[in-house]
Amino acid sequence: MERVDVFLGLGSNVGERELALLRAMNLMDEAFGTHPERISRIVETPSWGFEGPDFLNMCVLYRLVVQGTPEEHATWILRQVKAIEKAMGRTEEALFDAEGKRIYQNRPIDIDILLYGTEIVHTDELTIPHPLIAQRDFVKKPLLEISKPKVREAFPELFE
Repeated sequence: MERVDVFLGLGSNVGERELALLRAMNLMDEAFGTHPERISRIVETPSWGFEGPDFLNMCVLYRLVVQGTPEEHATWILRQVKAIEKAMGRTEEALFDAEGKRIYQNRPIDIDILLYGTEIVHTDELTIPHPLIAQRDFVKKPLLEISKPKVREAFPELFE
């Protein structure tokens, strides 16, 4: 059975933030049928891109059985994490300003697919590697903590 390392970033800035991160991992365990192989430390950082309460952020690595093409499997993973976000109370849709820039807001949970092995995935719904990793220390530092040399070699620009 072929497996792939899937790196996810989690964040929460409202409510019981640490409990939200733990609950999200439990729900991902159920959805993926396995536990994370690696878990970073939790870091607290100011909101990024908007004024709001501080975030707790972390990264996790799941080693998942490959199901279909990278695009098909990554899209399936995306649907799972979006369902978890919704189940945990995330209701807002992505908003954009007149210039097309994302408008960020408070959220009880945010789950992003950061990396899918060493694959590059582009679909209408998904871009992997996540295009903002290099700009976000709150993602880059926990990701570096749990990433493997093969991944760092494949995407050196993300880990500078």
